[in-house]
Amino acid sequence: MEFVDLRSDTVTQPTPAMREAMANSLVGDDVYGEDPTINRLQEMAAVITGKQAGLFVPSGTMGNLAAVLIHCNRGDEVILGNMSHSFLYEAGGVSALGGVHSCQVPNQPDGSMLLEDIRAAVRKDDIHAPVTRLIILENTHNRCGGAVLSLEYTRQVGQLAIQRGLSLHLDGARIFNASVALGVSVAELVGPADSITFCLSKALCAPVGSVLCGSQDFIKRAKRLRKQLGGGMRQAGVLAAAGIVALETMVDRLAEDHLRAKRLAHQLAKIPGLTLEPGSPCTNMVYLKLAEDIPLTAGQVAENLKACDVLVGAVGERRFRLVTHYWISDEDVNRAATAFRQVLIKVLP
Repeated sequence: MEFVDLRSDTVTQPTPAMREAMANSLVGDDVYGEDPTINRLQEMAAVITGKQAGLFVPSGTMGNLAAVLIHCNRGDEVILGNMSHSFLYEAGGVSALGGVHSCQVPNQPDGSMLLEDIRAAVRKDDIHAPVTRLIILENTHNRCGGAVLSLEYTRQVGQLAIQRGLSLHLDGARIFNASVALGVSVAELVGPADSITFCLSKALCAPVGSVLCGSQDFIKRAKRLRKQLGGGMRQAGVLAAAGIVALETMVDRLAEDHLRAKRLAHQLAKIPGLTLEPGSPCTNMVYLKLAEDIPLTAGQVAENLKACDVLVGAVGERRFRLVTHYWISDEDVNRAATAFRQVLIKVLP
């Protein structure tokens, strides 16, 4: 029996339509700007995000890093959430490779940062302090339960950035999930941002890649940085072809993932020993915790679930993250809930 893999939407496999498109893709040397499939993907991304241009990059981490290195000089400071992906899970690249200092503002449970906290974090003109240059938002917010930032909130942060002379970058790895959840276009959601990165290889099912979008000048500079970072690819249209299919066929169906996440949460909430985090799920992520009287850690439970052919993410001593995606069916939701019940029933007091 195949595993029910709920660890992340990064485990998604390309669809048959993507594989066919990859096999038949027209390619050229992208470093020379001659790959027609990559060019088409970049043009699509620019239209979807409402920006002037786009750049295909191997990963969201590279896209976010390039954005920071364009917006900031060495010794400058970026304001971002203390639970943000850019702070927690991108290997400190902005500091290690860009010499950029970070100021971590507490993330609220809904993934936002309080406007007053952002304002307080902006440095005064003082030779003792780094210069604040950039704010980074994340939508949807991974470690805050897949929470969605509202259009109004993003606009407020964008206005704050303008008032303080700062740039705004949006880590929109799962911005399409946010768009579907809110019923608001991606272009509207990212409108206040100067730049945005979104992933093709998560819920959209493409095997590789992200797109960084911004102004023409921004993307011109980003292309040089991509080369410096080792991301200049040649006949990579075979990858971009899957991204085009993803944008054409995978966005509208994200509502199905959100619905299955709700069904999964509903079933898990009935199991003694498990507690859903407030508001979960917001999109395609279910966050839950083990009760204190369960004599196992989340990691130990995850190992027991693996023996039942169910894979989940243990993201804390007693915390789980379960992510629904294209390859999770209604039957898989039932199998996962049943496996949790079987594992925990053995250790309930």
